[in-house]
Amino acid sequence: MADSPERKSSFVSNTEKLQRRNRELSILNTIAEALNREVDLPRALSVALGHVATLLNLHTGWIFLVDEDGETYLAATQDLPPVLVQHPRLMQNTCYCLDTYLAGDMGGAANVNVITCTRLKGLVDGTDGLRYHASIPLYARGNKLGVLNVASRDWRELSADDLRLLYTVGDLLSMAIERALLFARSSEIGAVEERNRLAREIHDTLAQGLTAITLQLETADALLETNADVERIRKAIQQAMNLTRANLEDARRSVLDLRAAPLEGKTLAQAVAALLDSWSKTAEVQTHLEIEGGKRSLPVRIEAGLYRVVQESLNNIRRHAHAKSVTIRLSMTPENVYLMIEDDGYGFDPSHLPQEGRYGLVGVNERVKLLGGSLNLQSQPNSGTRVEVTIPLGGR
Repeated sequence: MADSPERKSSFVSNTEKLQRRNRELSILNTIAEALNREVDLPRALSVALGHVATLLNLHTGWIFLVDEDGETYLAATQDLPPVLVQHPRLMQNTCYCLDTYLAGDMGGAANVNVITCTRLKGLVDGTDGLRYHASIPLYARGNKLGVLNVASRDWRELSADDLRLLYTVGDLLSMAIERALLFARSSEIGAVEERNRLAREIHDTLAQGLTAITLQLETADALLETNADVERIRKAIQQAMNLTRANLEDARRSVLDLRAAPLEGKTLAQAVAALLDSWSKTAEVQTHLEIEGGKRSLPVRIEAGLYRVVQESLNNIRRHAHAKSVTIRLSMTPENVYLMIEDDGYGFDPSHLPQEGRYGLVGVNERVKLLGGSLNLQSQPNSGTRVEVTIPLGGR
């Protein structure tokens, strides 16, 4: 029995709806992946705007964000019309949509004719014929994040389905923006913790060095009191001078570490490789570096923290181990970061940590704890030392 025209029409209609819904879900998934993949927020927002234009067959779009002082700024654009590109001041001032948003009412701005938009009102040339404007508010936990604006050349109000999709995109953008803000704050906190830790390290290192210098000078003074051999006195003073130079160099290095960004735009793997290469030349020690997953991006505080662990470990080896070779292994997976630093130097009994190496190893352990990781120390007298660090990433 042949299907009736009504059933055929219904089948075609349902098929078209399913195809449209699948296309919508596919593009939403693409937007979500782009937002999750991009580390740079402005770049992520620009990519998302491009997909929004494809999703709803729109011509242009832009996103305003709200900063910590409550001021709005242009964060991303997509194919702005010439008049707005050539006159950027038009994008710097407030407008009806932003005023409405900041006042807490976006209902009236969901579908706005460009005639009522203060950026486009009165403009004729260079507008690319834009006649339609819609604004979607961006919120996170009740906090104002910004506004998503889209525009089209043809006059049409968005359907309920189109608005629903735009609000879904707005939710995705809001989550990405909030995540970026939280990441920036955690990086700032990590930087403060890093500076505090380095300040403590400078204090401890200088205190240890000054104690040793004082002992040598007291020895020289005692020898003078007993009219000892001049050579013995000269030797004690020379030792004090050597310690002074060494501690001054350590202090300079620590201050530079405190002032400089350790990675300087490099990945962790690149920064460690450069550090090891430079260190091996001054320490005259053979080095070997093994890296797995080196292109994987990590949170800034973890990259900086692990870089400092390598730096401190190499300093400890240079000062105390008298090693001939050093091996560093760095492995990064979605689950964790593994760092191993091994030398063939003097070694020691971990249960009786030597005083001269105590501060460096305590600093390494403290830094690893700040990163939420674990440290495993293996060493024996005359058998070298191995330091293993594991930092969980939570499958990020």
